[in-house]
Amino acid sequence: MLQKPRIIKSITITIIGVSLILLIFGSGELNFCGIRHIDLVKDIKNFESNQDPEFCEKIVDKILEFNEQCEPYIEILDCG
Repeated sequence: MLQKPRIIKSITITIIGVSLILLIFGSGELNFCGIRHIDLVKDIKNFESNQDPEFCEKIVDKILEFNEQCEPYIEILDCG
């Protein structure tokens, strides 16, 4: 009877471990795109507050690269 909780605990830990590995390595692109999206949104908000044209050009380059590789599509900024 004492073996049952130990087996259940081992199975649970194994399932959690495998799930974490699959999450980290299996969907790495999705996680990476998500992080890049958050970073771009932050940069766009910073640009809206400072209106620096050089910073805007850097953001546009990042947006173009992001739109080629990830979703959702981000609208290109007007740096003019």
